Amino acid sequence: MKKNFLLFIILFAFYSVKAQNENGTDANPYQKNNEVKLNLISPLFGAVEVGFERHLNKNSSLGISAFFVYDNTENEDLNYYISPYYRYYFGKKYASGFFVEGFGMFTSIDGKKIYSADRLTFTENKDVYDAVLGAGLGYKLVTKKGFVFEANASYGKLLFNADKTDHTQVIKLGLSIGYRF
Repeated sequence: MKKNFLLFIILFAFYSVKAQNENGTDANPYQKNNEVKLNLISPLFGAVEVGFERHLNKNSSLGISAFFVYDNTENEDLNYYISPYYRYYFGKKYASGFFVEGFGMFTSIDGKKIYSADRLTFTENKDVYDAVLGAGLGYKLVTKKGFVFEANASYGKLLFNADKTDHTQVIKLGLSIGYRF
């Protein structure tokens, strides 16, 4: 009888510890695994960039961002890109602070411009689709309410069709605001 009672007490103790973790009474307010972001710099270039990030653990995450040009008078060269990335965080809080990233990208860029003899008019070749590999760094600040502020810069090189366009590199700049949930 004493063994059964002792077993019941031990099981109850484990169950109550598990229940405390599940209801969030001692959960870290920063430890939420999903994030959506909007780049505040991209409208200056006649475009919009949105992103989603999924945190794998305290120090790493996977994400994807999409950039679409809506005003070709502001951004005459880039049409769009879709860019998955991996980030490693060095901050003390959950998935925040200084980070480095590696990214890939599928992009559409305007084709090579061929100028006439008078250098006043040009003919543009068709759009070029290419893949990019690159790296970057940045900093992320997260509030207790879940708001995210991020600044980052990344650099990458076109892999396959750089000779068909006037551009061989891609630079991603971001000053983003978002929400972690």
